[in-house]
Amino acid sequence: MALTVPGLVAVSVLYATLLFWVAAWAERRAEAGQLTWIRSPLVYTLSISVYCTAWTFYGAVGSAARSGLEFAAIYIGPSLVFFGWWVLLRKLVRIGRAERITSIADLISSRYGKSSALGVLVTLLALLASTPYIALQLQSLTLSFDALTTSDGGAAPPRTLTALSFAAGLALFAIFFGTRRIDANERHPGVVAAIAVEAVVKLGALLAVGLFVVVATSGPPLALPSEPVFTPRWATLTFLSATAIICLPRMFQVVVVENSAERHLATAAWAFPTYLLLISLFVLPIALAGAVQLPEGSNPDLYVLTVPLSFGQEGLALFAYLGGFSAATSMVVVSTIALSTMVSNHIAVPIWLRLHPTPSSGDLRAAILTSRRTAIAVIMCFGYLYFLQTQGASGLASIGLRAFAGIAQILPALLGGLFWHGATRAGAISGILTGLAVWMWTLFLPSFGAQFLSVDTLADGPWGLSMLTPTALFGSTITDPLVHSVYWSLSLNTAVFVAVSMLSRQSPLEQAQARAFVDAFSTTPARVYQGRIATAEDLYALAARILGPETARRLFARIAKAQGTAKQLPDANDDLILAVERELAGSVGSASAHALVAQIAKGGQISVDQMIRMADETAQIVEYSHRLERQSKVLERTAAELRTANARLTALSAQKDAFLSQVSHELRTPMTSIRAFAEILRDHGDVNAGDAQRFLTIIHDESQRLTRLLDEILDLSVLESGRARLDIDTVPMRAAIERAASATEGLRHAQGIRLELPDDAGEVLVRADINRLAQVIINLISNAVKYGTSTDPNVALSLSEREGLIALDVIDRGPGIPEEHREHVFEKFARLGEMTLAGSAGLGLPISRQIARALGGDLVLVPTEKGACFRLTIPRAEAAEAPRAVGGSRGLA
Repeated sequence: MALTVPGLVAVSVLYATLLFWVAAWAERRAEAGQLTWIRSPLVYTLSISVYCTAWTFYGAVGSAARSGLEFAAIYIGPSLVFFGWWVLLRKLVRIGRAERITSIADLISSRYGKSSALGVLVTLLALLASTPYIALQLQSLTLSFDALTTSDGGAAPPRTLTALSFAAGLALFAIFFGTRRIDANERHPGVVAAIAVEAVVKLGALLAVGLFVVVATSGPPLALPSEPVFTPRWATLTFLSATAIICLPRMFQVVVVENSAERHLATAAWAFPTYLLLISLFVLPIALAGAVQLPEGSNPDLYVLTVPLSFGQEGLALFAYLGGFSAATSMVVVSTIALSTMVSNHIAVPIWLRLHPTPSSGDLRAAILTSRRTAIAVIMCFGYLYFLQTQGASGLASIGLRAFAGIAQILPALLGGLFWHGATRAGAISGILTGLAVWMWTLFLPSFGAQFLSVDTLADGPWGLSMLTPTALFGSTITDPLVHSVYWSLSLNTAVFVAVSMLSRQSPLEQAQARAFVDAFSTTPARVYQGRIATAEDLYALAARILGPETARRLFARIAKAQGTAKQLPDANDDLILAVERELAGSVGSASAHALVAQIAKGGQISVDQMIRMADETAQIVEYSHRLERQSKVLERTAAELRTANARLTALSAQKDAFLSQVSHELRTPMTSIRAFAEILRDHGDVNAGDAQRFLTIIHDESQRLTRLLDEILDLSVLESGRARLDIDTVPMRAAIERAASATEGLRHAQGIRLELPDDAGEVLVRADINRLAQVIINLISNAVKYGTSTDPNVALSLSEREGLIALDVIDRGPGIPEEHREHVFEKFARLGEMTLAGSAGLGLPISRQIARALGGDLVLVPTEKGACFRLTIPRAEAAEAPRAVGGSRGLA
């Protein structure tokens, strides 16, 4: 059949009418509350296919014909995002429902303290990045229309007129079904239903053309360009296509805003990648068939249409045309709706608020809808103007990639806001502005050729500054313009975002929103406002002006029921204010809703900045309270430490008293004996010579005992004060051991105890005072002899080296020291009952330990299964040092 211009126009109008009918039917079902089929996971998945635009339908085949397998990256990126939906998409949907998010600009604005400036910036970036993409759809529609209407030799209308007609028709469709009313959730069931139908049509058309090509074509295959696959460009395309799923306004609209149930993501996680696989299944066969069947110089972007036409299959070509028509129109409609919502919420409404600083009566819905309809018309005009400037200058794929690279500048602020508590508004604005400037300079403006940048600037940089050359920024050697732009724009964007965030400070509102976003899956939601004052009547009037009287009435009735009040209006507490603000956010965005409620909640006199300053003061009070709590805890710990120290001092005082009592007793005993026997000798002159000799011997022995006790007390005092004079030199350990063995020989023989000496003592040199060292060893052997009584009377000495110290262990086979007394054996103030040395105050071990420490070592009690083991450690001397000559000693017993 011949495809004339009137016939193709009639087919286009009939198909558009069908889409209008589907959308209208879905809208009626939604108004009646019958959304079961429309809100199903299948329709949700098909709506996500708006990703597959004319770029995918036509441009993928063209890309395959030009660059081989490069086109596959456009499908791999989104598939990876949906395979990992649990990490990112689930969080986006959860936040979108909790915060009543209406767009990608609203999400970022809400995360960073509901910043109006950030919302405007993201909106402008989205407009700038989406303009080339809308132009791409107009170009594809125009090229496909021309291809069909000229197939029979007829003349096609001027492309500018064709593009203008498509732009006008798509604008009317978007206005009619995208701006019919202000919806509390910004969902559009009619548009979603129409997109689902278009998704089936474009998939069916591409599969039909592919199957025909596989069955109908024959002959030797013609190889496509064998470009390397896994290159930096391929990685860049994969990254950009993955980014587009969450950053493109239309994708955010269908994935997040239009999502009615989080569980639908689980279905889309496998169903959407399957859709992408099917729609890309015959890309290579169609590209190969076009290269073989069509004459040289044919446009590869139109192979989907021109290959069936070359076989005389006008019906199949018409079906393919409708598939491409579906791919282009679905993208334009959803994009213009999403962008108009962003323009209305972040530009038009804030301007209205500035012009009306105090609340006024009247229905604001008409003004909001008018702003959105105007925005759709203006956006389509921008797309048409870009089409006029660039038509035919580049392939469809290259235009789409420019848009992807531009919208990717949102990514650092988006991911940082979702996963980093410290990301700040200043960092987000700085990063996006940096990335936007670099993207425009390196990719967007050069796409116009010499219209905006001169040939010299493009080649050598502005004013001859080669470091600023758009295609070789900072002297870069990256030859691919897309890879070059993406690398520098996102690298600088991310670096500035992180640096400024670390250097800037969050406001309390930013901190609250950061917790709400980063901890989106927390069971305890973050509260943002407290203590605001408003009347229920004012809040109801505001809600009615935005949502409509009936929707506002249902909202307030629901809140009143939740409060358990019998009044017609609920109590105007902070929960009501927050509920109204969140409900309005679903219609006008979080930043505008925040500003609108601020007018009502503060009598129209307190601005958003003032509210944030109040929040700052509250935060300072809370911080001061926290400091007081921390100081209180420190004081409590200090008091506990003082109580512990006081208890210790009390115990030491008691030990001191016990020590003085013991010393007094020990001093009194010999003095009593001396005095008693001296009085006998003085008062009884008839004492015989034998008794007198015996009495004098007792007096002498007790005097020595008294002197020894006093020497121990004085010696301990000198050692503890650090005034002891030590003659430290290099001495052989054996000399000190032999001197101690000789000094205790009589005591050992009297007790019948053997002494085992170490065999290797002769070669060991230590740094010590030989006399003091021998004193310690004598004391240890004496204690072992006195308290080491057993069936196996034996005292053993052993030597070892431990970390540069010589360790001498003195071990007995006696009953040992009870567990409860082990920690007190070295305390000079402690009395251990039967453990105390006879004839002394038990000061031998404290004195020995003080000597050991003065020599640079230590004396400790080592746990053993039987008997007692005291370990003396002394610093080892270097082998090259000559030992000091010491006096001889008697042989060892």
